[in-house]
Amino acid sequence: MELSYQIQGNGSPVVLIHSGGVDSRVWKYMVRDLANHFKVITYDGRGTGRSPALLEPISLVEDLRNLLEHLKLDRVTLVGHSMGGQIATDFTLSFPSRVERLVVIAPSLTGFTYSQEFMQYMASVNAAAPDISRLVDLSLAGPIYRATMASSHADFLRELHTHYMTRVFTEWKSFEVRWPEPAAIERLEEIAVRTLFIHGTIEWPDLFKIADQFKRIPTIRFAEIDGGDHMLILTHASELAEYIRNFIQGEQDNAENTGTK
Repeated sequence: MELSYQIQGNGSPVVLIHSGGVDSRVWKYMVRDLANHFKVITYDGRGTGRSPALLEPISLVEDLRNLLEHLKLDRVTLVGHSMGGQIATDFTLSFPSRVERLVVIAPSLTGFTYSQEFMQYMASVNAAAPDISRLVDLSLAGPIYRATMASSHADFLRELHTHYMTRVFTEWKSFEVRWPEPAAIERLEEIAVRTLFIHGTIEWPDLFKIADQFKRIPTIRFAEIDGGDHMLILTHASELAEYIRNFIQGEQDNAENTGTK
C-alpha cells in the first residue's frame, strides 16, 4: 500500500478522510474520542503528509478503494471533511455495498458550480505561487478560517498548510484528479445509506447551497455547530466526535432492538 495510514482502537471500522490543504494529522483531536469506541483508520491522501506525491493523473476514489482492499475491510463508515467529503460521497455512489454509513463535514461536491466570490478567492491564493509563505497567508486569511485562526489551533493549521503547500510546489508532477462520472450532484438521491451532514455557521454561502443539494438523499439528517468555521474538526472536535458517535451507536442500538442490521 503506497498511502501512509494509521489504525487506532477496536470495533466497527470508521475511515476519516481529510480535506485539501492539510494531512491526516488534522484528525488528532477527534481520533482520541472515536478510537475509544471504534476502529479508526486515518490516512494521508496522495501528495499529502507521508504519502507519495502526485506524479500522474489519479483517482482519489480509487485510492480509497485500494486502501480498503489492503486492509481487508468490506464495509465501513466513511467520515469526510471538505474535499474528503467529496471523496466519501463519490465513493459511496461508486461502491455502495462498501459503505455502512456516510458522514460529510462541510463537504465539497463534484459537479457543483461555485460562486464568483469563491473562485476569485481561490484565484488570488493560487496567483501567489510559488511563494509558499504568501500562499499560506492568503489562504488562511479566507473568511471561512476566521474562528480557527483566532483560536489556539492557528499555529497547528498554519503548520499543516505550510507542509501541504511545500509538497505541492516542490514534489507534485501532476495536478489532475479524475472523478467518477456522472458527477455526484446529478445522482445524490441514489445514496441509500444513512447520511449525516455536519457544518459550522461560518462558511461560504456555497456550502449552504451544497447542503440543499444533499437534502435529496432520502435518509439524510443535518447538524449545525454554532460558531464553527470550515475547520470545526479542530475547534469543535469533541462536539463533532459526539455527533458521529451517537449517529453510529444509535443505529447499532436500533438494529439490535429490531433484530436487523
